[in-house]
Amino acid sequence: MMASNVYAQEAAQGEAAQAADVTAAQADAKSADVQTVVVSGIRRGIEAAISIKKNSTSIVEAISAEDIGKLPDSSVAESIARLPGVTAQRSRGSGKAADISVRGLAPSFNGTLVNGREMASTGNARSPEFDLFPAELIGSAMIYKTPDATVIGQGLASTIDLRTVQPLDFGKRVLAAGIRNERTGVRSGSPEGDGKRYTFSYVDQFANRTIGVAVGVTSYKENGGGQQKFEGGGTDTITYNGQSVVVPAGFKADTETSKNNRDGVSAMLQYRPNKDFKTSVDLFYSAGSTSLKKTGLEGSIGGSWGGYDPVGTLSNATIQNGVATSGTFSNFKGDVRNHKESADDKLTAIGWNTQWKVADWTLTGDLSHSKATKNASRYETTAGQAGNVPASQIGSLSWTGFDGKNLAAMKLTSSFDYSNRSQTFLTDTDGWGGGPNSPQAGYVALPNVDDKIDAVRLSGRQQVEWGPVAAVQFGLNYTKRSKVRYGEEGRLVVKGTGGYATATVPGSEVATAGTTGIPIVSFDPTGTLGSIYTMAKWVDASVLAKDWSVSEKVTTAYAMGDLDGTLAGLNYRGNFGAQFVHTSQSTTGNKVDLATCTGITAETCPSAVIADGTSYNDILPSANVSFDLGSEQQVRFGLAKVLARANLDDMRASSAFGVSKNNNVPILTGSGGNAKLEPFRAKAVDVSYEKYFGNKGYFSAAAFYKKLDTYILRAPRAFDFKGQVTAATPLPTTGPYAGSTVGLLTTPTNGDGGNLHGYEFAVNVPFSLVSTYLDGFGASANFSNTESGIELPAVGFATQGVGSVKIPLPGLSKRVTNLRMYYEKNGFQFAWAARRRSDFLGQISDYQDNAQLTFVKGETIIDLQASYEFQQSFLKGLSVYVQANNWNNTPYQEYNGVDSSAISYKTVFGRTYQFGLTYKF
Repeated sequence: MMASNVYAQEAAQGEAAQAADVTAAQADAKSADVQTVVVSGIRRGIEAAISIKKNSTSIVEAISAEDIGKLPDSSVAESIARLPGVTAQRSRGSGKAADISVRGLAPSFNGTLVNGREMASTGNARSPEFDLFPAELIGSAMIYKTPDATVIGQGLASTIDLRTVQPLDFGKRVLAAGIRNERTGVRSGSPEGDGKRYTFSYVDQFANRTIGVAVGVTSYKENGGGQQKFEGGGTDTITYNGQSVVVPAGFKADTETSKNNRDGVSAMLQYRPNKDFKTSVDLFYSAGSTSLKKTGLEGSIGGSWGGYDPVGTLSNATIQNGVATSGTFSNFKGDVRNHKESADDKLTAIGWNTQWKVADWTLTGDLSHSKATKNASRYETTAGQAGNVPASQIGSLSWTGFDGKNLAAMKLTSSFDYSNRSQTFLTDTDGWGGGPNSPQAGYVALPNVDDKIDAVRLSGRQQVEWGPVAAVQFGLNYTKRSKVRYGEEGRLVVKGTGGYATATVPGSEVATAGTTGIPIVSFDPTGTLGSIYTMAKWVDASVLAKDWSVSEKVTTAYAMGDLDGTLAGLNYRGNFGAQFVHTSQSTTGNKVDLATCTGITAETCPSAVIADGTSYNDILPSANVSFDLGSEQQVRFGLAKVLARANLDDMRASSAFGVSKNNNVPILTGSGGNAKLEPFRAKAVDVSYEKYFGNKGYFSAAAFYKKLDTYILRAPRAFDFKGQVTAATPLPTTGPYAGSTVGLLTTPTNGDGGNLHGYEFAVNVPFSLVSTYLDGFGASANFSNTESGIELPAVGFATQGVGSVKIPLPGLSKRVTNLRMYYEKNGFQFAWAARRRSDFLGQISDYQDNAQLTFVKGETIIDLQASYEFQQSFLKGLSVYVQANNWNNTPYQEYNGVDSSAISYKTVFGRTYQFGLTYKF
């Protein structure tokens, strides 16, 4: 059990008593009007959550600190992923839940808040990554499926609000410390990894409970186990013995190992001298370092992947139904990969919230500051045979078990020993830099991100008696955000003479190339810039497009009325209101005239910084109402207009342009970002039915419909390049656009949307409702089915390995299922849990740190956990537990979107075992 669980355990008595009035435990009064489904293995926590749910009006899911890290989840993302209509995409690098999708929409459609405030991020997306938030520092997480007018920073799919602990909600002092060991990559086929995690928590109250202090500290170090990966390079059709046969075109196979260190601090100071005044200052700090080492082999099997890579000849082939199920290609010139991706990140958030009751008004003020930084590096090195090695000295590659589609199932063997340092050197193996005059023995990129958000919020709430309106709220929020992305990158050149220079691979370590089993040389390239390599800075339109800045100012005014009345004999409660949102945005980027960009240096590819921007307004009405049907039954309705702002890199002002032929018509064309890009917008309708069984359990059924009014995709649009061309820019000389600066600019654009609809079922019951003999046993289960008529053109997005012309909504799994069985009694806790999602279009990062869409196969993940808390003697307060994640060792797999059996990428992560204890005193 984690230290964060102790918070809720000690505060449970107070929380249960206040379950119908969560306002006292939250910084914002709206929290009392939220429907909450708490995922918990602790009966007392479940019953408190049910009490909150009965008295709510909006449709929201939630988890509490009682459950994070327990039975069976050890992270915020994995716990959230077990809620109805919610699912997670595993990280390609770690195999852990990383991105959250709600109701079939991509993670970028969620708004993420901490204590009700927007947070800075270290990536191109607006919201911070979930791994920046150690689970021990989070008190609860709420997922708003339908917003009300007081929710700031809302998303189109949902708004996820992470809450830290508030000390005056606890009945007494709490101190807790915990330690956890883990083993990763168990049964992955590669070396295992390990890790340690330390936590400490302190909650106290002073001065007759008018002052409260809460501090949480966590530190962990994780050395990830080896993950074997394979990515197919497609197929080729060649002529062999007079017939056309399908052969594997190429492959890339890596064994990846990772390191992840993080320190986090959460602190809050509260002062509440009386029932009419309270103020609090909170701090959240998270700093970490990550690294990912990729050791592998890649190459073209029968063709050529570079100027130094000769085409091979097929021999000894076995042909079945036009497929070379086995065979050997000569002239296989493999590239040994020793890549290292590293990053140091830091997130700091400070907030000050004050609430003051004056007569029948409650006035609230909130100030916040959030800053995030990330300094990264990416080394890519190649080793093998130099570019001037004769073809007669190049080895061959053989394969068996190829079925014409699934390249990951092949067994590969090489005649060349890539583990021998006397013949495998650091060098430009394939001529990817263009030849001996511009050698490229690897690549290095050094990107940096700085993000800052400042916000101020003022609001007032008054109790009234205006018919069915029981209270009114008014508020104003101002947020200013500035984000900058900058860096440099370039070719790695082996120090020495000539374009075919080589260097001995340092060390003596040997590794395995992913799932192939082929042995290869291995070393850590960190620090080799300057000792083995020099960097030839790379400057072209694609690299210059990565440097940008965005400044955004958002002013939100809102008004909301709370409802409490009777209609047709049915009691109802709810809220209605609207936000008026004014957005002003300005961005910068680099402009590149392709006519003057003739090389890859600053001198041969000149650029200029340009700026652009826009402003726009949105009116976002919302309404929520809950009807009491009697017999512990409720029906809830929600209506809202919602939006999700574009990713910040899509808003950059950069562009690259030149004359090209469009349908044989000369015209200026270009591509870049869109400084005038507006948000995704949608209208949403929700309905939910709930049946309660006292405070013990419940059943719910919900349906939703979203009409996406706009969707952002890359598309060409008419554009006048007048402000960007110079006297040196050649214009079209013939055709209808002769001499014209008007052309086509392909950028992210607000295009047409479509509809999305689905339904959800959830049940959470203890088996003691059936028989007292089953006391302690229980289960929770949910299922969601989501459909969409939206089909998007694949050419409008950056994709990887996608073979279809049309693609579905990113993040959409049609079916998501969660099941959890548990037993809890007399200090013992046991749980078995499974989560499943069907195939979906996921988002990954490519080798240049650009976001790409790719199809990910559906998967089922099974987790187990057992724990015991000592109930008496001097050991009382001590808890021990053991946990296993990914017990069924499900691999992560990608395919082309056409044939789900044609696996293009596969990773085996293995199981993760965790052993730990917590002592509370």
